[in-house]
Amino acid sequence: MATLLDRAMSEISKLPKRERDRIARWLLEEMASEKRWEEAFESSSDALDRLAAEALEEHRRGRTKPLDPRRL
Repeated sequence: MATLLDRAMSEISKLPKRERDRIARWLLEEMASEKRWEEAFESSSDALDRLAAEALEEHRRGRTKPLDPRRL
């Protein structure tokens, strides 16, 4: 059985070249964007850990309040 990607590529191959190129550009941009996000999170994990620890300490000290779900 073909994988989902194989099925998608099969359908894409039936499109005109202009549409195939548009989809290819979009996919490459999405993949590059995802890579940038991963790199950003990896490089900031120490800072995120520190911020999380600070937030938990503030909560333990009673300096936080629940979010109002009507404002989300």
